[in-house]
Amino acid sequence: MVKNPSNNPEARVRRVTWWGFFINIVLAAFKVTAGWLGHSQAVVADGIHSITDTATDVAVILGSYYWSRPADDTHPYGHKRLETTVSIFIGGMLFMAGAGIGWDAVTSVYKPHARHPGIIAFAAAAASIVIKEFLYQWNIRVGRRINSVSLSANAWHHRLDAFSSMPVLVAVGVAFFYPQLHLLDHVAAFFVAILICYAAIGIILSGFRELVDQGAPPEVCEQIKRIVESHDAVRQVHNIRTRYAGNLLCIDLHVVVDSQMTVYQGHRVAEEVKNLLLHEGPDVLDTEVHIEPEEAALPDNE
Repeated sequence: MVKNPSNNPEARVRRVTWWGFFINIVLAAFKVTAGWLGHSQAVVADGIHSITDTATDVAVILGSYYWSRPADDTHPYGHKRLETTVSIFIGGMLFMAGAGIGWDAVTSVYKPHARHPGIIAFAAAAASIVIKEFLYQWNIRVGRRINSVSLSANAWHHRLDAFSSMPVLVAVGVAFFYPQLHLLDHVAAFFVAILICYAAIGIILSGFRELVDQGAPPEVCEQIKRIVESHDAVRQVHNIRTRYAGNLLCIDLHVVVDSQMTVYQGHRVAEEVKNLLLHEGPDVLDTEVHIEPEEAALPDNE
């Protein structure tokens, strides 16, 4: 039986991102051309920002071929950390784009302006908002459905493009009708830069927290505890430790059982607890269950 590609999460990531890549190419070319013809620095900057989107699209497409590979001898937990690395790369590209746009906006304030922004620049900014918001909604919906951190990060890249075009739209519109206010074009470009850098820092910090093995939030650990305690043979759960591998969770924990259990029975409980977490837990990749007899789990009386 041939597996339906639409049911493969990584295939869905690539399909959505490929569409975003082609749309970004067309949109970036349109905005840069419209900004140049319409004499708007803010629209040109917005177009350059869209070009950076194509780089992150390529990173997601290529990366998905590798992080979807199964675990092997050298990568016993799989390759999901590569997805985190890609999301950090996206954040870095965003930050560099924002810094470049901000620098250009500041350094070109006092350059002479022979013409004010034209209507084509206004149209490009308006079209960008609509198209980018559509791409955000599509990417974030699929990203949440399949729990893909890289696709969700790329979705926010599209949303930030839409947000960044809003002040550009206002500034270009005002400058078109009031040429003496051409400075607003620079202000809008600088505002775009700040917005981009802020989002980039958030994406980078989120990725680094995962790379340094920050554990799951308390509510997730509590969910894990409730699932394990639902097993009839479990008397107590403690020492719950978690870390992320991409969007999946690795768990190790200690389970207290009746001290009269045989080794075989204890092993069976561990396997059943593991299967419980794999099927009912919060996107669990792997679980290590340490069995303790009830008396051994009690504190020593000294």
